[in-house]
Amino acid sequence: MNNNDVFKKLRVALMLRDDQIVDILKLVDFRMSKAEVNAFFRAEDSSGYMMCKDQVLRNFLNGLVIYLRGTKENPKDPYDQIALNKKQAQEFNAQNESVKPKVVTIKKPRINVKKDESK
Repeated sequence: MNNNDVFKKLRVALMLRDDQIVDILKLVDFRMSKAEVNAFFRAEDSSGYMMCKDQVLRNFLNGLVIYLRGTKENPKDPYDQIALNKKQAQEFNAQNESVKPKVVTIKKPRINVKKDESK
């Protein structure tokens, strides 16, 4: 299991979007664009794939601690933040359900092949 796999699993488990991950990285003064973050979650054979180096994952984990727990001066309950992420994810999915394209199935035309009855 590489850093990309760990990053993907954390993203799914905590229901984080790319913009939230960028914000988490900003908490520890580590700047990345959404496009760079998105490259970590692509398939390995994709042209835009990028390996997640130890420095990126380390900074993400440090930022995640601050994001979930807060600072010593301003502590937070991590479960409140996770519940908020879950609510935002559900709202986001509900808004985008109406935008999804319809799946159209195309039936193959039936070709009637006549059997040679002279045999």
